[in-house]
Amino acid sequence: MNFFYKLLLYFQKRGYYVCQRIADRLGIRAKVVRTSFMYLTFVTVGFGFALYLFLAFWMRIKDLVYTKRSSVFDL
Repeated sequence: MNFFYKLLLYFQKRGYYVCQRIADRLGIRAKVVRTSFMYLTFVTVGFGFALYLFLAFWMRIKDLVYTKRSSVFDL
């Protein structure tokens, strides 16, 4: 049972970050975004979860591509 809670905590720490970034970008509270994803998942039988995973993947790729460099010589 302890393993289950550790796994749940891991996903909560990593997964909520996507909602937080979307909320910051839209200028709304993260709780609203999380609730919207939950409702979307239940209503569309998994489409919301697939959308959530796609957005998490896209944000990760964007962070890797658009890194901030301090000067031209850091290439």
